[in-house]
Amino acid sequence: MMTSPRTSRRRFLRDLGIGAAAIPFVNGLHTLRADPSGTSAAPKRLIVVFSPNGTLPDEFWPDEFGPEIPLALKPILSPLDPYREQMLVLKGVDNKIRGDGDNHMRGMSCLLTATELNPGNIQGGSDSPAGWAAGISIDQEIRNFFQSQKETRTRFGSLEFGVAVPNRADPWTRMCYAGNNKPVAPIDDPGQMLERLYGGSKDRDTVGSILDYVRDDLRRVSTQLSPEDRSLLQEHMQLVRQLEQDIDAAKNQNDLVHPEPDIDPNIELVNDNTPAISRMQIDLLVNALANDMTRVASLQFMRSVGQARMRWLDIQEGHHSLSHEPDKNEDAQDKLKRINVWFAGELAYLVERLIRTPEPGGRGGTMLDNTQIVWLNELGKGNSHTLKNIPFVLIGGGAGFATNRALDLDGAPHNRLWLALAHGMGHRTLETFGTAKYCVDGPLDLS
Repeated sequence: MMTSPRTSRRRFLRDLGIGAAAIPFVNGLHTLRADPSGTSAAPKRLIVVFSPNGTLPDEFWPDEFGPEIPLALKPILSPLDPYREQMLVLKGVDNKIRGDGDNHMRGMSCLLTATELNPGNIQGGSDSPAGWAAGISIDQEIRNFFQSQKETRTRFGSLEFGVAVPNRADPWTRMCYAGNNKPVAPIDDPGQMLERLYGGSKDRDTVGSILDYVRDDLRRVSTQLSPEDRSLLQEHMQLVRQLEQDIDAAKNQNDLVHPEPDIDPNIELVNDNTPAISRMQIDLLVNALANDMTRVASLQFMRSVGQARMRWLDIQEGHHSLSHEPDKNEDAQDKLKRINVWFAGELAYLVERLIRTPEPGGRGGTMLDNTQIVWLNELGKGNSHTLKNIPFVLIGGGAGFATNRALDLDGAPHNRLWLALAHGMGHRTLETFGTAKYCVDGPLDLS
């Protein structure tokens, strides 16, 4: 009987006498993940990236759409130009969910759940109050699908990363849901995330470094690895060491603590160190995926209706206030463009990190070939609050979608996109997602 990849990995670690603290460092190496025949496919993975307050349509959407037209990017997407052959841009995908709550609330909490908000007492805008979303989000649906099978089960199932997400809980701050009325909070402190991934075995006050604690185990493992996997392990260890140093340096300067907002709850100060925190979170995210700690992750920048003041871009005004300015306000349009280009640049860094991580076998040679990134927003346009033409950018090969093109899907419900994503990730028994009436035409055809 053929040994399963997971059984082979457990046996390898057991035979070496690896302690529990060292397992995260070797758990995802390719030789440990492959079966004895060396034919195991690389795992499929999903990353959802969120940025808020809509986009600038004229600066975002390509001029031409069609399955046979090569993708040409507008200024907001320009940081992603080196990766356009791995990109699919979707226009005409609408969030059709209605009911209680304002468009920001439904744009955020119905974005990944694709179903209505529960009745509640949280008042937004001039619309009726509402509560949490009434269903599971697509990332958690796929997480549960992976966790239901021994060969795709991981330590965490999913990891939710945040960047400058306010310390508050409401439908404007949560996009991931474990089920009806069950929001999942992102972790926006890299130190806390590092401790979750690698700590917990000893008090960090008594251990100078995670790596110091597991050094003997890792030295023993490295002698048993192929040159390729030894190189991957070394790179992994160097990244963790660098992250420890960066986090400690930032803490010493109090730069990881986001300042409290002013008395007005709509004014949120965003730390000038936010770009550095973003890069730490992305490095941790890629490391967790490469190490097979999880196969589903999300990265949430700020929140819906967020008033982040991005002073590193020489912008003093709040993001949400700028998004409400009329199109003729050229200064506001320029600042919104710079904000959205910055988000695209962070996404480009994530893509580059995945490309730089080799993954022999499977469907390609890098992690990006086996990872599906979905970048999205809660609104199509900030000053109109529209839930039409939500900007969806898909990058990578995890779901098997055809890339290097832009498609206009003429008002398709975003429920159908999530069905297509689930099917592409292998969850083909899913027949509807979210509000069932928006799934009658089945998944979008993105092949």
